Amino acid sequence: MTKEKIFEVIKHNLLGILPDLDPASIEPLQSMRDLGANSIDRADVVIQSMEELNLKFPLHELGAVENIQGLIDFFHTKYLGNNP
Repeated sequence: MTKEKIFEVIKHNLLGILPDLDPASIEPLQSMRDLGANSIDRADVVIQSMEELNLKFPLHELGAVENIQGLIDFFHTKYLGNNP
C-alpha cells in the first residue's frame, strides 16, 4: 500500500466526519485539529481508517503523531510490518 493511498483513505474518512471541509484544503502537513476536528472526530477518523486499511494496534501508539503526514507515515510503517 502506498502512502498516497493511505492519504486518500484518511482524507475520505475525514470528509465523512467533517463534510463541510473543502477536499482541496486537506494537506498532509496540517493537523486534523487545524481542520476543525475535535478529539472525538479525530478518533473516529483514525479508527475508520484503521478498519479500512485492516490495521490493528493500540491507539496509545499514536501519541507522537502531530499531523496527517505523521499518521500516513505511521500507518504505512504498520502496514509494511503486517505485510512484509
